[in-house]
Amino acid sequence: MAGYKPKVISLTKRPGQTFGFYLRVEHGEDGHLIRCLEMGGPAELAGMKDGDRILRVNGAFVDGLSHSEVVDLVRNSGVSVIFHILDEASYKQAKAQGVNLSEPHNTPVANGVAKKVQKPKLCYLVKSSSGYGFSLLSIKGEKGLFMTEVISGKVADRAGVKVNNRLLEVNGENVEESTHEQVVDKIKMADGSIMLLLSDEETDRYYQNKHTKIGASLATTEYLPYKPRIIDMTKGPDGYGFLLKEEPNHRGHFIKDIDKGSPAEKAGLKDMDRLVAVDGNEVDGCSHEQVVERIRQSGNKCCLLVVDKGTDHMYKQGKVSPMLFWEERKECISPPSYTEAINLPAPVRPSIPVQEKKELKPKLCKMEKAADGYGFHLNGIQGVCGQYIMEVVKGGVADRAGLEDNDIVVEVNGVNVEQSSHEEAVAMIRSSGNSLEMLVVEQSVYDQLKAKGVRITRLLLGKTSYVQVHSVDTPRARKERHEEADRPETPTQEPARERSASVSSSSSRDSVDERL
Repeated sequence: MAGYKPKVISLTKRPGQTFGFYLRVEHGEDGHLIRCLEMGGPAELAGMKDGDRILRVNGAFVDGLSHSEVVDLVRNSGVSVIFHILDEASYKQAKAQGVNLSEPHNTPVANGVAKKVQKPKLCYLVKSSSGYGFSLLSIKGEKGLFMTEVISGKVADRAGVKVNNRLLEVNGENVEESTHEQVVDKIKMADGSIMLLLSDEETDRYYQNKHTKIGASLATTEYLPYKPRIIDMTKGPDGYGFLLKEEPNHRGHFIKDIDKGSPAEKAGLKDMDRLVAVDGNEVDGCSHEQVVERIRQSGNKCCLLVVDKGTDHMYKQGKVSPMLFWEERKECISPPSYTEAINLPAPVRPSIPVQEKKELKPKLCKMEKAADGYGFHLNGIQGVCGQYIMEVVKGGVADRAGLEDNDIVVEVNGVNVEQSSHEEAVAMIRSSGNSLEMLVVEQSVYDQLKAKGVRITRLLLGKTSYVQVHSVDTPRARKERHEEADRPETPTQEPARERSASVSSSSSRDSVDERL
């Protein structure tokens, strides 16, 4: 693909948000087009432009795939995705010239800027019957020890060790000032496996010029055989479907009792996985209650970093945190600096109407119990405060009162339940008799208000509070409205409401687009 340099754009989003663009196929246009970029969204900040064509998603060539297949690839990526894109003019020119766009691209660029950061490397070696497959060499006038006689196809070679790599650490201990004999003794005492920190000549020169001492915290984890796992989950009707426990004689927080068919099982959580981080925040120093609270604060989606027993052992042997893996991954998806961001060209205005910004207010829903109940389920996570609405029966009491799936429950009959357990909230509802009043708020609005430090109460409804009150039209409700004629009348039934979603789509005869 000579002459054409796709950009590598790495995007990340917060749970419940989008990447900030529409993916479209249009009549008379080839390829998968970037359209309707949100100003200040992840895509726009990373340098995507209106009309760019997506060539690859997470390394898979997609130019010949259908629109729905590409959308599925992006959705299945979770909260982060890597695109290879080509600007509109270059794409059309390449097509006109018959260029094979599936050929390997030139040196990737991050957010449009070619950049290579030199890093030392961590290499994990498990001894075979013939040893590790390398020797150590000391060079007169040179500091430290160097790798030599790396046997092709043997343990060291497969682990990423190269001839003339300089040895910096063995199992997390610096050996730059150690003698040849001392290092050999450390390796012999390692009981069959070793974690090495290595540097090459170019990397040494890079950090010498920066006057920076090389340590494991600067290393790449790409050569390590075992990887931490990033688990993206969306809460189901019964929560995530796992328990978080502290195990005797084990330090840390462990995953246990995973429900069959639950979001946790589907996302790939395993029994006795150790939890390292929640939404990118390390939890090793947190109490059990603090970790549970962090998961609760994630809302209906959370991202966990976990390690299995083998991966955990490997990282502990090297005295490095699995967060090194997370931080390295984050490096390639960080947005540009403020200076870079404000100098980016303004995005093309959307070609379709922009949805009106949602008002940051809760809803007050009044209900009279019918013969078959209120018509909704109250859900929560075992051992975690906070409740949310699920399985609202279409046409039922709750539906007509304005409740929607994933609404967060703030008050029950005027009492705040944000810090109440699931059992306490259920008991309050049951004790309310045949009438129920709930202050609820949509998940996205709840997150925004909490981020602003706003306490959610009925006061947010303002002077026109009865406009935001949703009540079911029952004889009792009609009587109450008659007695309170001085207040604005509540509509007997709301118009059909469009349920909010994190992904919306539309299609026409001439184009198909998908919000991502």
